[in-house]
Amino acid sequence: MPEPGKKPVSAFSKKPRSAEVAAGSPAIFEAQTERAGVKVRWQRGGNDIGASDKYSLAAEGTQHTLTVRDVGPADQGSYAVIAGSSKVKFDLKVIEAEKAEPMPAPAPVPAEATGATGGVLAPATELEGSAASPEGSSSAAPSGPVPGSPGAPEDPIGLFVMRPQDGEVTVGGSITFSARVAGASLLKPPMVKWFKGKWVDLSSKVGQHLQLHDSYDRASKVYLFELHITDAQATFAGGYRCEVSTKDKFDSCNFNLIVHGEKSPGVCPGLGLPAFQCLHCSLTGVPLHSDSHEDTGILDFSSLLKKRDSKLEAPAEEDVWEILRQAPPSEYERIAFQHGVTDLRGMLKRLKGMKRDEKKSTVFQKKLEPAYQVSKGHKIRLTVELADPDAEVKWLKNGQEIQMSGRYIFESVGAKRTLTISQCSLADDAAYQCVVGGEKCSTELFVKEPPVLITRPLEDQLVMVGQRVEFDCEVSEEGAQVKWLKDGVELTREETFKYRFKKDGRRHHLIINEATLEDAGHYALHTSGGQALAELIVQEKKLEVYQNIADLTVGAKDQAVFKCEVSDENVRGVWLKNGKELVPDSRIKVSHIGRVHKLTIDDVTPADEADYSFVPEGFACNLSAKLHFMEVKIDFVPRQEPPKIHLDCPGRKLDTIVVVAGNKLRLDVPISGDPAPTVIWQKAITQGSKAPARPAPDAPEDAGASDEWVFDKKLLCETEGRVRVETTKDRSIFTVEGAEKEDEGVYTVTVKNPVGEDQVNLTVKVIDVPDAPAAPKISNVGEDSCTVQWEPPAYDGGQPVLGYILERKKKKSYRWMRLNFDLLRELSHEARRMIEGVVYEMRVYAVNAIGMSRPSPASQPFMPIGPPSEPTHLAVEDVSDTTVSLKWRPPERVGAGGLDGYSVEYCQEGCSEWVAALQGLTERTSILVKDLPTGARLLFRVRAHNVAGPGGPVTTQEPVTVQEILQRPRLQLPRHLRQTIQRKVGEPVNLLIPFQGKPRPQVTWTKEGQPLAGEEVSIRNSPTDTILFIRAARRAHSGTYQVAVRIENMEDKATLVLQIVDKPSSPQDIRVTEAWGFNVALEWKPPQDDGNTEIWGYTVQKADKKTMEWFTVLEHYRRTHCVVSELIIGNGYYFRVFSHNMVGPSDRAATTKEPVFIPRPGITYEPPSYKALDFSEAPSFTRPLVNRSVIAGYTTILCCAVRGSPKPKISWFKNGLNLGQDARFRMFCKQGVLTLEIRKPCPFDGGVYVCRATNLQGEAQCECRLEVRVPQ
Repeated sequence: MPEPGKKPVSAFSKKPRSAEVAAGSPAIFEAQTERAGVKVRWQRGGNDIGASDKYSLAAEGTQHTLTVRDVGPADQGSYAVIAGSSKVKFDLKVIEAEKAEPMPAPAPVPAEATGATGGVLAPATELEGSAASPEGSSSAAPSGPVPGSPGAPEDPIGLFVMRPQDGEVTVGGSITFSARVAGASLLKPPMVKWFKGKWVDLSSKVGQHLQLHDSYDRASKVYLFELHITDAQATFAGGYRCEVSTKDKFDSCNFNLIVHGEKSPGVCPGLGLPAFQCLHCSLTGVPLHSDSHEDTGILDFSSLLKKRDSKLEAPAEEDVWEILRQAPPSEYERIAFQHGVTDLRGMLKRLKGMKRDEKKSTVFQKKLEPAYQVSKGHKIRLTVELADPDAEVKWLKNGQEIQMSGRYIFESVGAKRTLTISQCSLADDAAYQCVVGGEKCSTELFVKEPPVLITRPLEDQLVMVGQRVEFDCEVSEEGAQVKWLKDGVELTREETFKYRFKKDGRRHHLIINEATLEDAGHYALHTSGGQALAELIVQEKKLEVYQNIADLTVGAKDQAVFKCEVSDENVRGVWLKNGKELVPDSRIKVSHIGRVHKLTIDDVTPADEADYSFVPEGFACNLSAKLHFMEVKIDFVPRQEPPKIHLDCPGRKLDTIVVVAGNKLRLDVPISGDPAPTVIWQKAITQGSKAPARPAPDAPEDAGASDEWVFDKKLLCETEGRVRVETTKDRSIFTVEGAEKEDEGVYTVTVKNPVGEDQVNLTVKVIDVPDAPAAPKISNVGEDSCTVQWEPPAYDGGQPVLGYILERKKKKSYRWMRLNFDLLRELSHEARRMIEGVVYEMRVYAVNAIGMSRPSPASQPFMPIGPPSEPTHLAVEDVSDTTVSLKWRPPERVGAGGLDGYSVEYCQEGCSEWVAALQGLTERTSILVKDLPTGARLLFRVRAHNVAGPGGPVTTQEPVTVQEILQRPRLQLPRHLRQTIQRKVGEPVNLLIPFQGKPRPQVTWTKEGQPLAGEEVSIRNSPTDTILFIRAARRAHSGTYQVAVRIENMEDKATLVLQIVDKPSSPQDIRVTEAWGFNVALEWKPPQDDGNTEIWGYTVQKADKKTMEWFTVLEHYRRTHCVVSELIIGNGYYFRVFSHNMVGPSDRAATTKEPVFIPRPGITYEPPSYKALDFSEAPSFTRPLVNRSVIAGYTTILCCAVRGSPKPKISWFKNGLNLGQDARFRMFCKQGVLTLEIRKPCPFDGGVYVCRATNLQGEAQCECRLEVRVPQ
């Protein structure tokens, strides 16, 4: 069954290996990629290496080289090379110059010891699966906290809590592989199987060298399964697999075992051969071992049965494919392992394509195919056809008999037997056999998993440093294998658990607990059927001020409240007064609720007038405001004092009071006068327009520069509601709850009494956040960028707009991501780092000193699309006097915009003006440019186009001269047409002959020197080849054909011999020349028509005159006379002969006209004479009828027995009447027993019944009386 956790294919075909280099010498590491053009990065200690005086990087095609010059101790360490998602690590060890001489290998290190294996450096390990265990470790279990204990990671993948890891062991040593399975949610213990390679179940190999153990920890509820190998042999190396399954779940894990040979000075450590015989060790100095999870064949435990000589002899050369052709499918595994064939699928495919001389089965008329393939979840039928339709069959799966169930259905139709498997799963991937008696036929079933699709993609995320990041993606299959990548490099579970991977059904999670700036980038999730991509942006922590504190002007005994709002509700801070920390007391209170910080001062006194600041902890910012104390001057006047308003600056100059929208406005105006004056509040009704948004000015504007006119005044006299006026003897209080823009203006306070009046104008200004800007416009859309433009908001909130904040999101997402942390001063911005082919939307915020506006409407959706790259492999295919034929290949990068077509242009050499070779675009990758000037030297270029526009051009390297090139005609006759071409009658004939020549040569076909004629033979010519085609060949088409190509006086010819063959006619004049004893001599003449080919032989058959069943006596017999032996004395025989050639046997046979009798010599048979006997006899009743009394309504039977020869005629009578025509009576006669059945008799049926028997010898009769009684 396919391995669910199989490693992906490596990008490297050759990997760099660890090396030891003497100090002062250069170190060279080489890597080879699978294809050219792959970007390769070299790293040391996780940092990229660039070209410098120390390092030299070279790349040529697929070969990549890293050279470390003048190696020193500082260069020693771990290096890596990265290509795509593949990463390979290797080590550089620096040794002293005097120690660089070759030294004998050290003594063997026991397998139980830990640490390095001494002197031998392990090869580079590709980091595409689970990390390998330390070299030389005696246990494959990683060191770490026990699952279930404190500190253990509670993030199991699948059923495994801990998977078995790769391990290494020396020959003769021991090693243990451990797997832990979480049992908290399991009702029954899980089933665990250990395999070597793909097929071998290790439970059948348990013995001296192999033990399986399992245990259960009740405290942690974890099952422990162990595979223990002792006295390891070199043949134990290879790929292993551990499978665990429960009632509804399945999981598996692959791991490798590397077995190092004994390190004696004269023996190869990898193969156990003498050192002078091991070329591998002499070149690399490292032992051979398995470097992948591929199937490595069957585990060989034959060493457990007998001891072998340590001296291995070279095996004799054998043709493994010849052995496999003659072997049954059940032996393929054993033969493949013995001869080192590891690719079983490729072996089966190759065997299927080879001609195989199979021995005809006596049981199976049609066997199973060598292999079947079915997609997961689909149905498969395995069908065989038997020679005996009544034979019983058994179906086996991996050697175990299959019982009929809901998924396995057995069908039997005639001679066909079918096994139907419904809803195929990975567990059905196995070897199947159909057994009939002692013969069986086998097949392999391979279950193909459907591609895993992305059902919900990843979403972009914007986080601050230190925050938790979780990417969430949903796929189409539960338990699917996925791969996480960051910037093209695969992510693995590290010791620090920086990245955590979770599976929750079909959902997969990637978790980063504390994000850093290095974590920013593009993250991707790859499945077998697609990928999802998202961007993570990590920003430094910055504090945003949503509402700043504002200056306040209050009177004595009033309350002053400073309030600010910041972006982080967890931020604390301190309040300062004139730079000194403010200590709260009963009058001064400090509060922090969510993102809002408040400073409240009750009963304000002149000492409270100062500069107040709020400083957030951990951020370099300061929010300041000033508290103005409004003094109240009280003058004692005598009675009849005119009214007066006591403010600091009364008069005609307007005092401006600023309030933030939404806050409470309270104007406390002290007054005096005797008698008590009347207070009138009025608001001037003005006409003007909203102030448009504008950048923050460098200097304050002139206060008198106002574009408003006063038309009327509105009297304010309400004492309740949002806007109200309260008046007492010594003061008048004007209050506005939740100030709005409409509350802004000039307020006039007038006090009157009989003595006089006083008036003061107060200007109130309400400031707010700006209005939301209009929807931004998108332009200049590129591959990963675009230009965003917007207009200022219609109203700036009474404060200059400080800048703008831009956000974007994917169209199908709900999460907006901020693009800037520093405010944008301009009205346009170039957004970058977008994913090509993804639809985005943009929106913008306006920000002033008060805060941030509501977001603008989203822009029109747009998709970043870049133009394709330049086409590749542009080449000139053909040139004539007026035309040039070009061809090219599609560009390497097309992009999400697809490909609309190609444009072709040309220009004269030395000229810069390009002329279009065709109108519009062409979708083909070749073109014939016509109407070109003869003799001109032209350059051609091709561009690829899509919706984003044209890509870069590719231009011919040299100018092309438009002139016909004369090329001598030449026929390129294929090798298989140089010999006699044989076809059977009725088969099509299609002969294709390529040729060369310019200009286009003239092609002529002839047969036996005559031109071809007739509709049955057709000729098709093209510029590069000619085809002779016959739809249905006949014997008359045989002969010699000549084809000639001519250009002017130059010519080339070729001759083809076509032979049409058919079945031969039957032999002639067959006769028996002699018969003696048990033998007959036959003779015949060859057939008159041999079918236009050689006669291969004859088939002689015989038939017994009695049965006329034909049996073959001789096959492939080449002579025209033969002797047929072993005939039976006393029987007569006919003989016939078929003739054979390469087409087959003749349709008719030559048959002897008279039978040949084989006499018994010296004996004459005389038959005895017998006297004829007369067996005739008159009828007589051996058992007569008996009187009966029956009850009416119940069927009654009358019986008697008679004998006579010839068979008598029977008649039944009742009271003298014949009953033969009465349907109520049925008469039977069987073996002389006579029966009369009376159905449901009534009293009328009573009487005398007579049975009469009559033949030629006489007659006899018997009678009885029947009484029918009525029940009382």
